[in-house]
Amino acid sequence: MYKLKTNQSTAKRFKVTSNSKILKRKSCKSHLLQKKSSKRKRKLRKISIVHCFDKGNFINNLPYFN
Repeated sequence: MYKLKTNQSTAKRFKVTSNSKILKRKSCKSHLLQKKSSKRKRKLRKISIVHCFDKGNFINNLPYFN
């Protein structure tokens, strides 16, 4: 069987933990920041976990990270 290719854009944006949870950064932090409150920007700093219902979307893009 041939080797499966990893989607490099997905591999750079997401990280898989040892318990096979997928970590992601929150969106809306790149521009138009002056209208967002300090509290909102502070909460956008945190890294969040991808919901279990969305894990199926990553199986094809990250074949060797399961």
